[in-house]
Amino acid sequence: MDTLPTTTPLQSRAPRFALVAGEASGDLLAGHLLAALRQRWPGLRSAGIGGAHMAAQGFDAWWPVEKLSVRGYLEVLPRLPELLRLRRQLGDRLLAERPDLFIGVDAPDFNFDLEARLKAGGLKTLHFVSPSFWAWRPEKLQKLQRAADHVLCLFPFEPELLQAAGIAATYVGHPLAQAIPMQTDPVAARAALGIDAQGPVVALLPGSRRAEVEHLGSRFFQAAALVQSAQPATQFIVPTVPYLLPQVRQLAAASGLGSAAHVVEGQSHAALAACDLTLIASGTATLEAALFHKPMVIAYAMPALSYHLMWRKRQLPWVGLPNILCAPNEWLHRPVGVSARAWADKPGAPFVVPELVQDAATPAALAAAVLGWLDAPETMAATTARFEQLHAELRRPTAQLATDAIQTLLDR
Repeated sequence: MDTLPTTTPLQSRAPRFALVAGEASGDLLAGHLLAALRQRWPGLRSAGIGGAHMAAQGFDAWWPVEKLSVRGYLEVLPRLPELLRLRRQLGDRLLAERPDLFIGVDAPDFNFDLEARLKAGGLKTLHFVSPSFWAWRPEKLQKLQRAADHVLCLFPFEPELLQAAGIAATYVGHPLAQAIPMQTDPVAARAALGIDAQGPVVALLPGSRRAEVEHLGSRFFQAAALVQSAQPATQFIVPTVPYLLPQVRQLAAASGLGSAAHVVEGQSHAALAACDLTLIASGTATLEAALFHKPMVIAYAMPALSYHLMWRKRQLPWVGLPNILCAPNEWLHRPVGVSARAWADKPGAPFVVPELVQDAATPAALAAAVLGWLDAPETMAATTARFEQLHAELRRPTAQLATDAIQTLLDR
């Protein structure tokens, strides 16, 4: 992103945006956003931290997205000096080059302090994806107040909650709901991936971060072996990001699944189109699976201390976005006087799909949950219909709404 004189009026030139995405899901969302921004401003320039989806839109990645792909409290500690140094260097460069707008894409632990510094330095800041303060870590709301001039929200209930805290926000729908078609062709997707059109297909998605694969990968493949033992015709499609390909292939080779396990580089959307259901790590990928209208088993695991530190900050009974987004409205608003812990542990919460977290995510339990779906075609059909409804609810003119909000912020 070339430095331009600050006296050059924005109206007479293409805007310059800086962005930071912190993981594969953020890179995907940012790629969709950049495509929309380029439609409105064909000559725009963008730079910062990002990945392949952003690069495809002309983004200049000063650092790759993998630099920020770390999770958990304890896991980040060995890399904390490097991350703090990177954030300081990026902040120094942006304050010197002074882009027209900084857009932090999710990654609140990295982006909020950076945004606050840039905002204090006179730059306009926008945060894309409201932090899930309504689900856990409510302290993020206070940080967001200091960090962002405006927030683009993916879910319809978020702007009201943010505006109550004095934070300007716009609901733009979810770009994935626009990008993923309402109808897909599983037979064609299987043919493209080289999978037999007959028999059940289960997609295994243990995560896009190395730590996620380390904690869930072997459990997923062991569960898959148990499923195949019960239903020998079952095939498994395993999409993974390039830098994790050797690790995932090694797990597949050790699983005993043989030719029933198809490990592919990328192609997660093709895998979700091809499968009947998915065993999947909690995160944005679960929403992608719901937008492909696929039943799923959600799992998550991390080091014990990180888990206990995070688990006690829950605000809701679920960890998976499909369950949260399909929950009755009254479950999303905790009554006054009820503690977050009591509300999160309240019995009777409706689960559209099963969640197995930490010690509960054993291979046997995961396999039983997958087989439970395969043995209940009527329940699978009902879940597919519910996800079709959710898809329609999140399908909004995201590009228009997002770029309108950004234009208003730039015009201020």
